[in-house]
Amino acid sequence: MTSQCRHSNPHPPPPPPRFPPLPLALGGGAAGGGGAARVTWWRRPRGGGRCLHMHVTAAALGRRLLSMATPPPPVPTAVPSDPGDLSAAFVTCPNETVAKELARAMVEKRLAACVNILPHVTSIYSWQGKLEEDGEVLLMIKTRSSRVPALAAFVRSAHPYEVPEVVAVPVTQGNPPYLQWVRDSTDP
Repeated sequence: MTSQCRHSNPHPPPPPPRFPPLPLALGGGAAGGGGAARVTWWRRPRGGGRCLHMHVTAAALGRRLLSMATPPPPVPTAVPSDPGDLSAAFVTCPNETVAKELARAMVEKRLAACVNILPHVTSIYSWQGKLEEDGEVLLMIKTRSSRVPALAAFVRSAHPYEVPEVVAVPVTQGNPPYLQWVRDSTDP
């Protein structure tokens, strides 16, 4: 006896299984609907490959199967509870010594949770009517948005530049535990 697949190639009877069919319990119990499925691999005579034949009783595909479906768990939000309550601020410094001094003071004063020091940046800018190009060190500062004015005031008072750079952008997404750590590490 042969069987037909959608590809219309006839199948010879299956060889004796090396392993018993795989029973898939899809029902049973007091709720009704018993049944099982078994999976059998048959080798196609031409063209190689294998066809999967699944023999399932009607009862196995009833309500019992659908009742096993559960919605996926909720995905933790990447948006802070108050989008924009945190900021990333940027300050350029003339050298690494100044950068480290400013960074330590910002964290000690709880103006910043963390300051990354990125050495060897090149800045091209216009200053007093002349095109300038300088090597600088960039500070990337994570803080509360409410602390940016105090951060800017501190930088103006402690920075050697006549007009130091202080720019900040709101943080609207990120790793929730990290964002909470920034909130906990800075004064409101």
